Amino acid sequence: MSLTLQEVEHIAFLARLELTEEEKKQYQQQLSDILDHVARLQQLDTTGISPTSGILSSRSVLRDDIPKEGLNVKKALENGPSIEADQFKVPPVLD
Repeated sequence: MSLTLQEVEHIAFLARLELTEEEKKQYQQQLSDILDHVARLQQLDTTGISPTSGILSSRSVLRDDIPKEGLNVKKALENGPSIEADQFKVPPVLD
């Protein structure tokens, strides 16, 4: 499928791109090549292939989530510059 120069200009307008004439011709060829490739992919027989299949395994590579005790208030506040009533005390920002 070959795109026209007007279609490329419309795509550039939608993407808010300002293209030179040389860039328009370059993108016209590149986008046309992409659409041709997609058209070839659509001709492949995909019967028997589930829509969610992929090349990656479904096994998680992340560590197991093991719950553990979180920070207590004293530990969380110990590096604060100023603390009052178990809270960080900060200078006022509004008059």
